[in-house]
Amino acid sequence: MFTTKLHAVCDALGNPLRFIVTGGERHDCTQAQALLEGFHAHAVLADKGYDADELVKWIQQTGALVVIPPRSNRTVLRDYDTALYKERNRVERMFGYLKHFRRVATRYDKTALSFLSFVQLAASYLWLK
Repeated sequence: MFTTKLHAVCDALGNPLRFIVTGGERHDCTQAQALLEGFHAHAVLADKGYDADELVKWIQQTGALVVIPPRSNRTVLRDYDTALYKERNRVERMFGYLKHFRRVATRYDKTALSFLSFVQLAASYLWLK
């Protein structure tokens, strides 16, 4: 594993709730169910990387609104709430706030566990702000 990828879920206010660290080569949607399990959401906002039929069906079964834009190579494009999708910037801002911590931005930690531990510490600081 040469790089790492930080997968995260946050609430409607942009507060971080859960993190998963994987290898950089892993696709985003492989961790989506693990991130979302246990949460009751009215809507799930995600980028095109999470556009997978299985994930969309699973989110719909939980009763949440799916706000994931379809990939451009789909034969049948799904509709999604474009106005609500604009709120996804809160996730990007959360990542930006986490990267204010140099140790998170540069990923100095050698193990995934120590990196995830510091990310959770930084996230607790964001909750306190």
